[in-house]
Amino acid sequence: MRRQLLLAAALLLSVLTGCVQVDAPSPSASIPAQRAEGSAGNAAAYVSGEQVQGVGTVTRVLSDDNDGSRHQRFIIELSSGQTLLIAHNIDLAPRLPGLKVGDTVEFYGEFETNPQGGVIHWTHRDPSGSHVAGWLKYKGATYQ
Repeated sequence: MRRQLLLAAALLLSVLTGCVQVDAPSPSASIPAQRAEGSAGNAAAYVSGEQVQGVGTVTRVLSDDNDGSRHQRFIIELSSGQTLLIAHNIDLAPRLPGLKVGDTVEFYGEFETNPQGGVIHWTHRDPSGSHVAGWLKYKGATYQ
């Protein structure tokens, strides 16, 4: 019962803050008029391990993470002011070319909490087919 109440509260907060959690949108699906974003620092808005969709503005482009699978990394800011790290696996999906501060990036991936606010990963297809495919949209192209 407690879990159901927490889920209902999270859903209500998600709707009120503009956060939308979805199961598997098409990479060609458009972002709804009410943008799919919210305060990722609030665990009730974005739940660790859940697939989330949103849009943000690039505030920092970081160096690639080359330990294990290579990841293109950058920080985005949602309209709420919350920042998120995007960790995009470039061994499985193309890198976002020419990415710079001020660019807009749409995302669909798995959210994980961290002390800085959160990380979005799994922004690519899963070659084994066991994980929901994610994506990034940048300058009219979809990267997955």
